[in-house]
This record gives sequence, structure tokens and C-alpha cells, in this order.
Amino acid sequence: MLRCVRHAWEEQIVCPNLIGKNFFDELLVYWDTLGFKERSKNANKMKASEKGGHLSAVGSIGIAESAVGSIGIVEHARRMLSQVLLSADNKKDLNKTQPEFQSRARPIDYTFKLPITTTSWPEGNGFAGGVLDLGGLEVSLVTTFSKVWSAYDGGPEDQGVSVYDPKDMPEGFSMLGSYCQHNNKPLFGYVLVAKDVSPNTADSALKPPLDYALVFDTTYLSSNQDSTLYIWIPLTPEGYTPIGHVVTTTPEKPPLDKVMCVRSDLTEQCDFSGWIWGRNDYNIYDVTPSIRGTHGPGIRAGTFVGHYGLGDNRTPSVSCLKNLNSISKIMPNEKQIEAILQVYSPNLYLHSDEEYLPSSVNWFFSNGALLYKKGDALNPVPIQQNGTNLPQDQVYDDAYWIDLPVDDENKDRVKQGNLESAESYVHVKPMFGGTFTDIVMWIFYPFNGPARAKLEFLDIKLGKIGEHVGDWEHVTLRISNFDGQLWHMYFSQHAKGEWVDSSKLEFQHDSTKRPNVYASLHGHAAYPHSGLVLNGKDGVGIRDDTEPGSNVMDMGKYVLIFADYLESVEEPAWLNFFREWGPRIDYKLDEELRKLEELLPGKLKEGFENIIKGLPKELLGEEGPTGPKVKITWNGEEI
Repeated sequence: MLRCVRHAWEEQIVCPNLIGKNFFDELLVYWDTLGFKERSKNANKMKASEKGGHLSAVGSIGIAESAVGSIGIVEHARRMLSQVLLSADNKKDLNKTQPEFQSRARPIDYTFKLPITTTSWPEGNGFAGGVLDLGGLEVSLVTTFSKVWSAYDGGPEDQGVSVYDPKDMPEGFSMLGSYCQHNNKPLFGYVLVAKDVSPNTADSALKPPLDYALVFDTTYLSSNQDSTLYIWIPLTPEGYTPIGHVVTTTPEKPPLDKVMCVRSDLTEQCDFSGWIWGRNDYNIYDVTPSIRGTHGPGIRAGTFVGHYGLGDNRTPSVSCLKNLNSISKIMPNEKQIEAILQVYSPNLYLHSDEEYLPSSVNWFFSNGALLYKKGDALNPVPIQQNGTNLPQDQVYDDAYWIDLPVDDENKDRVKQGNLESAESYVHVKPMFGGTFTDIVMWIFYPFNGPARAKLEFLDIKLGKIGEHVGDWEHVTLRISNFDGQLWHMYFSQHAKGEWVDSSKLEFQHDSTKRPNVYASLHGHAAYPHSGLVLNGKDGVGIRDDTEPGSNVMDMGKYVLIFADYLESVEEPAWLNFFREWGPRIDYKLDEELRKLEELLPGKLKEGFENIIKGLPKELLGEEGPTGPKVKITWNGEEI
């Protein structure tokens, strides 16, 4: 904005109406100072090069010096503008503390710990060893913090935000950046700290910054806070990259040895992830590697990034780490996978009114499931155990599909599933450069029941809408390869899903302390808590009802079906059947909706049809589902 103001003055000799005359007069005086003119002259001679989102110190005038000067100009002008605005609004002492407000208990005041933890895992590989070698750079996960600063409003649920520095770091390890978390959940997070083990001292994996640049401070922030926060970006030597911000509560720069910068070949570009907090157009985000999935080498370091404006389509000023070593060396072996599932495998609660229960795949096959072929649909064939006679060409088309038995009696029986035979089908894959293991636990239901709609005060059964044969659902456990702890769970919900921190999971009250999962009535979407979720808006949509019924599936009964890094795992034949596990169904949706609308009061008819038609086909049951290996997230991250 200030650049536009100066341009308008130089080109048109006018003062823009968006600022007052007094403030503009102060800017004219400042622009006429020798210091400003010299910095402006230098800035026109050279431009700071952007390499991987960081500033590199090269050139006859150090870019660190140039960056500090440029940021100083902006900061000086911003302070002047803030002072004028505050004066105009008669706002003084915005940083004045409010003890009663600040002393209120907030979730972050409690440090979350898993209700059951294991510090001893079966031996093998580098899993749960506490330290991972990325290729000349060792990293360790730190979960204990010293609080630096808090704001007590803004952010999710207007609970505020807190910033921390890691403490109790292993000997010889260095900080890479500070940690930030919103206050609406218990303190539960991590940052990675690093140790240089590169044999080449001239090209070491870590180097201290040359200087720091102030990117933001909360001096004039219209927020309740316990002090002033200063956020700094390390200015790196050439060939090195900052991984996170450093924070202080005084305007003095942090010591140069407080944080380390990482050699650029050990870093990856990252993206803005979840929004943490923001005020006055300055926002704080989590960051995550840009390339994610089973083969992505990028590593989330647990640090944060500050940014003016929204983070959409922009590159953060910090980077993620990168694993140059073999990922398989730090992944859990079969015995370790078994031990993990003994501790963390969930209990799946089915609704009390659920008619369509899960079963094993082999129970489904042995009880009359049929394979159909296009062009020969009158001659379906029974499916053999493990699906050995299913096509294995891994082609997705409509040439084949699976369906229920032909006779009505067996069809109705198979629809109901068989809870006694039900088992989880486990896919194990690396995430974030092998620093985490995702254990995907698939559940098979022979049949997905009809949907129900909520229209403000009315509940309506939708006839056959939502019904389909073959229903695959899943949850995912995200396990730290540093210590084997459960950090997050993913819950699949129709065509989407949600990640939930362990601090917000519900655990069994018995001695197992396992997490709970609730399957929605008929649709089988997975949720972390019981209750009603409405897929729609304004009180109109498809109901997902969950409750802790008497039918419970122990997901610890499992079959390991895929782990790409383990040669000993044998894939079942049905996993490579890429066609649909049920026939495509044409419900003639317009006719079904017309029948339903005839039952509705006048005002509820408006918008009902558009909302229902806007729901995904998977939820409406119009297309047969595909198996686990066809899902887009098989080799990627859950979305």
C-alpha cells in the first residue's frame, strides 16, 4: 500500500484519500531522509533473489543487510500508520493485560498424553529408535515446550494462540524453529530438532543464520495478549534454508546460535496447511511438504510460518526437511505392526438400528457373491475364496462387476453381513519421508442401506436412494516412527473424510484404552464421536446418525494385505480387482425426488432438490464402489 502511495505522489503529485494528511506529511519527511534515499538507491541496484522461499546472503551489498533495511522501512511506516489509526480511534494501551480474561482456563492449559503408551517395541530396523538419519542429518522429535507468548482471542473458537520453544532437546541437537498452536485444544504437538552428522565439515548439514529479519510484531495488535511477540526469519548463508521462525518477546534479535539453517539439498518445498491464527491481515499457518504420499521424501518439521494475507497459491518463506536415505529402514516390520495394532486398533461401534453389518470378504464370496461380465450378464459365475478367479489385469472399466446372489432369500441374508467373520484389511505405508507410518484399516460391508434426509424439523426415508452393493470404508492410524506413538486418525466419510488429533479422540474406558470409531446408520461413514452429522446446509441434507450400539467390531482382528516395503506380505487376489464391487444403479433420481417433494410443506420444497442432487454419487449410491487399491489415496495422503 505504501509503495502505491509513494508512486501516486511521484507520478501525479497527489495524496491518496485513503490516508490522512498528517500521516502523509510524516511520510514525506521520512522519504526525504538520507537513510531512506540510500536504501532506495541500493534496492534499485539489486534485487534479493528468492531461492526455495528464503533469502540468501550474496552480492556486494549483503542481501541480509538489504532485507533488514527493506523490512525496516516497511516496519517503520507500518508503525507510523498504526499510531495514526490508533490515535484516530482513541485506542490506547491495546497490549494492556486483562488478568481476569487471561486467567480463564483453556484447553491448551492441559498437556495431552495418550491414555496408554508403549515405550518398548519388538526389535528390528530403525523404527521407534528416537533418532532418524536423513543422510548426514539426524533428527529427533521433541514434544516438551517452554511457552514464549499467548494471545487470548482470535483463531478457532476465538480461543487465541500460543507460541513455544522446544526444550529438553537431546544433547548435540539444535532447534530449527518455534512451535505454534491454537488454544482450543490441549497442548499436543512436536517440532523436529537436528544434529549434523555429515562427514564433510566444509559442507556441513547445518549452519547458523547470518542475521535475522523481523517479519511481524504484535505491538499495535488489537488482541488481548500477555506481552509483545516478535517473529523473526533467519537470514541464511548461501546454499542453506530456514525451516521455521524464531520468536522473542523483546525487540532485540535472537542469538545467532539459537536456531540452525539446513543445507538446501536436505530440504523440500512446502505448502501452507491448516490455519492457526491471524490478526490485522497477518496469518499463521502450519506447513506441510508440497509432495506427499508413499514416495514423497518431504518431512513436516512441526514449525509454523507467518504470512501477510491469505496463503492461497503462494510459497511459504520456510521449507520442510527431506529424507535422502532409504525409507524402508525406518518403517515397522511385521512384528512391530502387530504390536502397534494390539495397542491402537479401534473398536467400531455400529448403530443400534443397523441392519447391514460388515463381514469378511471371503464370507461374502463363499455365501453366493457373483462375478458378472459385460455381454454375458445372464451367466454370472461364483467367486472363489480370496477372489482367485477375479480379473487381475488392474483395469478400471465396466467389463466386469460383482453382485449379490440371484435368489431373494440368499440376497437378503448376504445383505445383512456377518459381524462374526468381519476383519480389518490393513495397508501399511510411509508418510512424510518415512517419519510416520500410516496404517490404513479397511472394513467391508456387503451392502450399504438407504439414506435418510433431514428437512429442518422433518426426517424422511429416501426409499432406495443410497443403496448399493459392496461398501468399503476405512480409518487410518498415523504412527510416529520416532517413538511408535499415535498422533492422528483419519475417518473416511463417503467421498471425503477428516483427520483428527489424538487429543480429540474418544478412548475406551476399559484397560485397553483403544480409540473408538462410530459407523453411521446404513451409510457406514466413520466418525470419532457419536451423534448426528448433516450432509447439507441450512438444516436440510442427508443424515449420518451414529450411536454406541450393542454390535461392536474389534478392528484388531486383521489381515495384512499390503506393505510395499515388506517382501513377505502376500496380496490377496481380490485386491487387484479394479472393477466395481457392485452394479451401477439408476434410481431415476428425478422421479424419486418428485415423490418425496409431494410430501413436503411448500417452503421446504425450495432448495431440497438442489441439495440432494449436489451430493456425491457415492453417497447417493448410484455407482458401484471400487476396491481399496483403486482409491486415489492408496499411494497418497488422505483427503
